[in-house]
Amino acid sequence: MLELNAGQSIEMEYGGSAKVLKVLGSGGQGIVYLVDFGGVNYALKWYDVNKIKNPQAFRKNIERNINDGAPSDKFLWPKYLTKPMPDNDGFGYLMDLRPEGYDSFVDILNMYKLDVDPLTGRAKKIRVQFRSLFALITAVINIVNAFRQLHRAGKSYQDLNDGGFFINVETGDVMVCDCDNIAPDGYNFGIGGKPGYMAPEIVRGVAKPDVQTDKYSLAVVLFKLLFRGDPMEGEKVIKDICLTEKSELKHYGKETVFVFDPNNNTNRPVRGIHDNVIKFWGIYPEYIRKAFTYTFTVGINEPSKRIIENQWQKLFIRLRNEIISCQCGRTTFASSFASNQDNSAYKCQKCGTEFPTLAFSNCNYRTPVYIGKKFFACETVAGSDDFHTITGEVVENKLKKGMMGIKNLSGNTWNVKMPDGKIYKIESGRGFPIWQGLSIDFGGVTAHI
Repeated sequence: MLELNAGQSIEMEYGGSAKVLKVLGSGGQGIVYLVDFGGVNYALKWYDVNKIKNPQAFRKNIERNINDGAPSDKFLWPKYLTKPMPDNDGFGYLMDLRPEGYDSFVDILNMYKLDVDPLTGRAKKIRVQFRSLFALITAVINIVNAFRQLHRAGKSYQDLNDGGFFINVETGDVMVCDCDNIAPDGYNFGIGGKPGYMAPEIVRGVAKPDVQTDKYSLAVVLFKLLFRGDPMEGEKVIKDICLTEKSELKHYGKETVFVFDPNNNTNRPVRGIHDNVIKFWGIYPEYIRKAFTYTFTVGINEPSKRIIENQWQKLFIRLRNEIISCQCGRTTFASSFASNQDNSAYKCQKCGTEFPTLAFSNCNYRTPVYIGKKFFACETVAGSDDFHTITGEVVENKLKKGMMGIKNLSGNTWNVKMPDGKIYKIESGRGFPIWQGLSIDFGGVTAHI
């Protein structure tokens, strides 16, 4: 492999050259450098062509991806190709640098990152943790939506694993990296995937990566982020002290058993080893547990029945809507609060605070209401699945402490019917009090207390 040196210039395919500044990191296929191109800093991924099965086809695929453009702004997508080096010594592509404030998926799973002092070489651990439950679930939604957009573009990622994401733990924003193996569905350039993330049919060698195997890998990523453990690592797996290639084929290919498989208890999580999985499995509501159970049981042997991204997105939008932040400091899902029979109200068992709920006409569940609760376009706009744009917020009355109201932030006028039957037009920027019997017409979508 031809390694590059600081100060070296690399010619670009369509003119100009990139100046190598320093090494950023290395991986199985090559080295990533910081470069200057046209006065802008980029990351240059430089390949060891000896580690690529078909370098010409691989390079052509990257060129096609550049021409097609990224399926969404959540991908650190290839932007510019370099010219091939003489004697086929190497080639690469430029992509945007990872934004500041984003941590690797691996560091998030470990819950810390190492900060190395450049002068002394000493390393210290820095805690990496989501700022809030809301940020965590937002990250999950962003990951799901990114792959929804990718698959809608007719492409598959093919190597989904814990090295493929950078996440802002403050906001839940996500950047998908390592996009060079992405290809039109049905094409593969030799990549198989990472153990533990590969679909069983790939492990068995009876299939190549595609959209269906992506769905399996995506479910593993989501499970690890939410439950902090491997969905297939339980009692059966840890009996093999050393996971050899043969045992990986057995546990992750031929005899794959979900740790919470309702019909097979041979691979249950082990206390003292899988405590996080045991703890968090009991915290998430039943509909989330059912979704993972389905995709890791039925979906094991029937890839076409794996949960699709649109279904995941709807489930996690609901989950985010059902977060309750109580004034006593308790923040968790509505399913962990006491409720009446029809879930029209919830009550905190710790402090006794009660929370009314809104029933939206475009969903089959009720949304708890509390000060600081935000509403999004996917709830208030007919036919929208925009989970980013805030259209309303629950605020506290400035004169009457504890009294809640909803502030319209949508840019549109809402029609609000009060319990006395009077209808008020609430323009954007204005608010109205929350009363029992209240109903709201957002325009195509309605809601009532």
